[in-house]
Amino acid sequence: MPETGGFRATGRRKSAVARVFMRAGEGKIVINRRGLEDYVPSEALRSELKQPLAATEMSGKFDFLILLRGGGLHGQVGAARLGIARALLAFNPELRSQLRQGGFLTRDPRIKERKKYGQKGARKRFQFSKR
Repeated sequence: MPETGGFRATGRRKSAVARVFMRAGEGKIVINRRGLEDYVPSEALRSELKQPLAATEMSGKFDFLILLRGGGLHGQVGAARLGIARALLAFNPELRSQLRQGGFLTRDPRIKERKKYGQKGARKRFQFSKR
C-alpha cells in the first residue's frame, strides 16, 4: 500500500473499480504495478485516462498509483478517469466547475443487464416456432 500524505479517490465504471492514490511528483502513472504504456496499449485510451489532467492543466504535477479490479480494459480506464477526477477535486475543490464542465465527475451508471429466464440473454428471445 502507498504511504499516506497524498489524496485518495475511488472510481467505478461498469464492473470495474479503481482505487487512485495521488501525490506530488513529476507525472508518472502506475497501474497495478505496471507503467501506463505497458498496461494500456491503446493511445486513445491513454489520452482518455489523462483527460481530467489536461482539462485542469495539472499534467506533470502529480504521480498516480492506480489499483484496478474487475471489468475489461475500457471499463477500467473509465473507472480510473473518474478516480483521477475525484482525487483532483479532493486536492483542490475549486476545480469542480472545470471537471464538471468536462463531464469527468459524472459516474456512468450503465451496467450489464441481467439475463432473463425463458430467454437467450437480457433481451434476445429463443427462436419462435409456430409449429
